[in-house]
Amino acid sequence: MACNNHNLPNAQIVRVISNRKAAYGLVRAQNAGIATKYHNLVEYKKRYPDNVSQAREEYDKDLARLILEDQSHLVVCAGWMHILSPYFLDPLEAAKIPIINLHPALPGAYDGATLSEKNAIERAHKDWMEGKSDKTGVMIHRVISEVDRGAPLFVQEIPFQNGVDEDLEALKERIHEFEWKAIVVGTVLAIKELWTEKNQKGIKPETNRESLG
Repeated sequence: MACNNHNLPNAQIVRVISNRKAAYGLVRAQNAGIATKYHNLVEYKKRYPDNVSQAREEYDKDLARLILEDQSHLVVCAGWMHILSPYFLDPLEAAKIPIINLHPALPGAYDGATLSEKNAIERAHKDWMEGKSDKTGVMIHRVISEVDRGAPLFVQEIPFQNGVDEDLEALKERIHEFEWKAIVVGTVLAIKELWTEKNQKGIKPETNRESLG
């Protein structure tokens, strides 16, 4: 399905991949006629019950293989809940396929080593309630081996609001609204960079193909 509109110009989403079976993004993609894949780590752990490291290695290798077979030009992580290992990152880097990620925090704050998006929001909320900060934010950044340490493409600061953000659930909803906008802005910036690189190399621009996770 091509997404050649004012939000994602000259882009085609080739597949939506999730490691959560109940992810609504899979339903939305299916309804839009976009290919989907539920990539389940549990199946690999069953396959290698005595070697968790090998299970994860094979999981990441197969994930990279899927992206390469789709001939994607860009990978967008929007809610992907596993840290991406070199078994995934290295093949995509060799193929010059950039990866960007949505993270609900400002650069250098609340890195996702806990593997949980909500923990970044909860940690920011806790610091604000304790008087240690007055703002949080969301960012779209490049994915590298160091978790949430890749160069930011887009950063949006979100000041805390007295009388509103004391309610953690209300804060989460407010941050999610910023996330929805940020992922589009960040993806557009990444696409523009791809087009710039192609123009500099004299490559005729074409519709960019994206895999979403």
